[in-house]
Amino acid sequence: MNTLTSPKHLAGQVVDAIRTVAGDGPVALHEPRFAGNEWAYLKECLDSTFVSSVGHYVDRFETELAAYTGARHAVAVVNGTAALHVALRLAGIRPDDEVLIPTLTFVATANAVAYCGATPHFVDSAENTLGMDPGELREYLRRKTDFHNEQCVNRETGRVIRALVPMHTFGHPADIEGLLAVAHDFKLALVEDAAESLGSTYHGQHTGTFGLLGTLSFNGNKTITTGGGGAILTNDAELARHARHLTTTAKVPHRWEYMHDEVGYNYRLPNINAALGCAQLEQLPGYLLAKRRLFEHYRLAFEEVPLATIFSEPAGCQSNYWLQTLVLDESAPDQRDAVLSATNENGLMTRPVWTLMHKLPPYRECPRMQLAAAESLERRLINLPSSTHLAIEGSE
Repeated sequence: MNTLTSPKHLAGQVVDAIRTVAGDGPVALHEPRFAGNEWAYLKECLDSTFVSSVGHYVDRFETELAAYTGARHAVAVVNGTAALHVALRLAGIRPDDEVLIPTLTFVATANAVAYCGATPHFVDSAENTLGMDPGELREYLRRKTDFHNEQCVNRETGRVIRALVPMHTFGHPADIEGLLAVAHDFKLALVEDAAESLGSTYHGQHTGTFGLLGTLSFNGNKTITTGGGGAILTNDAELARHARHLTTTAKVPHRWEYMHDEVGYNYRLPNINAALGCAQLEQLPGYLLAKRRLFEHYRLAFEEVPLATIFSEPAGCQSNYWLQTLVLDESAPDQRDAVLSATNENGLMTRPVWTLMHKLPPYRECPRMQLAAAESLERRLINLPSSTHLAIEGSE
């Protein structure tokens, strides 16, 4: 093997490139930044004693989130998985349905489908977006499905395929126009898993606002955080009303009676978490600028690394660059673990993409199309240190 393309040589080049941007270790993968009104809003919340799911910060966070994304309604919940679970239920997912999701995603996407009693049906990815490949999906559905009673039916399992759930990987928008066309032609509800993409737009429109419903996450490692938290986005007033009802244990409003008219969930976001979110939202524009600056720093740093490139936003899109992503050349997929080992040993936290869903024990028997692109990406993607402060502090 040529020493210039050996795993040891490439790993050393990657370590050096990261250090030019992030400095010497230890450097975390992604840390939250609290530099605004977080302390003030949390103190106000504590002083009010309204720290649970009732309080004005919840209403404020929902209103400001809807205004920022352009959605007509936002419903704040305890985490992104809960948001997706309820969104799928609202989209009409029933036990024994199938739901099309990418195999290259975080496990929450598949778990939310399973919570509904439905079966994930795994879809391949496109290398230029890291999201679902609508062209390959369309051809697959043409070969594998029939229409019965205006429903798309999997010819092999006999189950109805009821929904399509694109996920915007690492904040990069999927080809949502192509996926909307597939959803329309095959009579599928489209629910966006936009957990990672707050601040990302597809041709000027915010992710999570194209389908029947969309979902967001505000986990501690996201672009902004509420500690734990998520949200459901929709332009449908009745769906928003039903989402609030379901996530508040389906309790019928009354001054003292405890009447619940359907199976609900204790999923509403607490006021204390929403207070943190309001402060974080105020800083989001600055965070997004810093993320873009960090991408440029990495892009320049890796120009001299021949077998690795930094993934950039798809054409016509603006990504939030949540996690900066290194893509190894197709000639070097076997070098991923050497790079991961070298970077982490040097205090530079990196991680691989998630294990593909169809390889996980709970989902190995689920239906799937050919997944060659996703399997190739799994061998070649590495997330780099992406904390907002790496760019903000470097510019101050």
